[in-house]
Amino acid sequence: MKTPALLLFTLCLAVTGRAGVTLPAVFSDHMVLQSDLSNPVWGWAAPGEPVTVSIGGQTQTTTTGPDGTWSVKLAGLTSREALTMTVQGTNTLTVQDVLIGEVWLCSGQSNMAWKVPQAQDFGKEQPAANHPALRMFYEASGGAGEPQSQGRGQWLVCSPETIASFSATAYFFGRHLHQELGKPVGLIVSCVGGTPIESWISPEAQRTLPEMKARFDSLDAVMKRYDPAAAKAAKEKEIAGWKEAVAKAKAEGSKAPNPPNPNTDPRASGPGNLFNGKIAPLVGYGIRGAIWYQGESNAFTVDGGKLYAKQLPLLIKDWRTRWGRGDLPFAWVQLPNFHNERFLGWREVRESMLKTLAVPNTGMAVALDLGESTNIHPQNKQEVGRRLGLWALARVYGRDLAFSGPLPAGHEVQGSEIVVSFDHADGLQAKGGGEVTGFQIAGEDKQWHTAKARIDGGRVIISSPDVPHPVAVRYAWEDDPKFNLYNGADLPTSPFRTDDW
Repeated sequence: MKTPALLLFTLCLAVTGRAGVTLPAVFSDHMVLQSDLSNPVWGWAAPGEPVTVSIGGQTQTTTTGPDGTWSVKLAGLTSREALTMTVQGTNTLTVQDVLIGEVWLCSGQSNMAWKVPQAQDFGKEQPAANHPALRMFYEASGGAGEPQSQGRGQWLVCSPETIASFSATAYFFGRHLHQELGKPVGLIVSCVGGTPIESWISPEAQRTLPEMKARFDSLDAVMKRYDPAAAKAAKEKEIAGWKEAVAKAKAEGSKAPNPPNPNTDPRASGPGNLFNGKIAPLVGYGIRGAIWYQGESNAFTVDGGKLYAKQLPLLIKDWRTRWGRGDLPFAWVQLPNFHNERFLGWREVRESMLKTLAVPNTGMAVALDLGESTNIHPQNKQEVGRRLGLWALARVYGRDLAFSGPLPAGHEVQGSEIVVSFDHADGLQAKGGGEVTGFQIAGEDKQWHTAKARIDGGRVIISSPDVPHPVAVRYAWEDDPKFNLYNGADLPTSPFRTDDW
């Protein structure tokens, strides 16, 4: 859906004869197009204007529709050389230094937004960041009340001079793929710190959740009273007052006030606002899959953490529907070890992430050992990116390698013991030797006791002398737990519980 403002702008240009073919910001110099898959290319021109797109010996022609939009599909591209894409209408656009490779959408909140200089060992990482076939596009637009057609940003070629602008999680993920596959990698990064998942799911999809009904009812009531003309006038008055304050501050040598939010539409700060502003402009661009690092802002309450078990699968379904790819690969980072009394639902978000693995063609990087107890932005993004990369290499690119820590596959009460079986359990071990730690066990009284655990192949047998008749077990069920159950690939076991108390 194109926004009314953009559509009006396009049509006005057409009427006055000043319209020329234009492209979304993501189609720009140094871009990476997805190899092997069909790649849509789209843009705007005067209604009825013929448009021709040429790249790599392939040419596609179409005619601009009555709404001023056009689109073509490029058949699967393969090339080891940089290409030039030409888009010709009444004018000609040239997109230079185009690579064909693997493209991934990288989204979430601050732990995706955190840049490489904020990761560990930046002094070593910067001079080594000479990867001209690794590129990043950062979607710089903000929230919006309606789905936007045009975004903002540019592609950056990875080098010691540009690496400081790269998302750390995305970079280390992309670097791992680039080095292992030997192919160009494009990272489309769209993220905002401090944002909940409901900002990133389309409003249409979220209206299917009963838990969101009250928020949408409230927003709908506000929209009924919303007067765009009056809001615009009020905003112009606010901006004028801000300009005066800036001039006064400058004259007095004091600090200038921050500019006002330019949005007047109440929906621009409501559910789906970042989907509208930062995902919608990218929908359709050829990608291999998506990675996601978010959840912190949904962990303030236990109920919020539990609701995440509906929201994350909904986001995946929503994005897959928008891209027309029902099996689009999608992986996320499970929240790491961290403790702060404000976050009451940290464990529940982790559990919701574990449950979401029931969605086909998804993956999860367990990060329980990569956090910092009092820092919500842990520095070790290198291993986060590597673990996401392991999943992609195994499940998307067909490599035969271990890609996940042990995951609970089932449990059975056997007398005074509970036996838990695991997937991804080759080489199951207590890391560092000694006894397995991290398990608790409870009986019908629902009182938890530290348990003894012993490994039996791909199973763990748990018991406690204080619980002769166990009914439930938990593992690493704390925000910042003590634990040591790993597999032979040195990947940690996901926290889990068998109860719902």
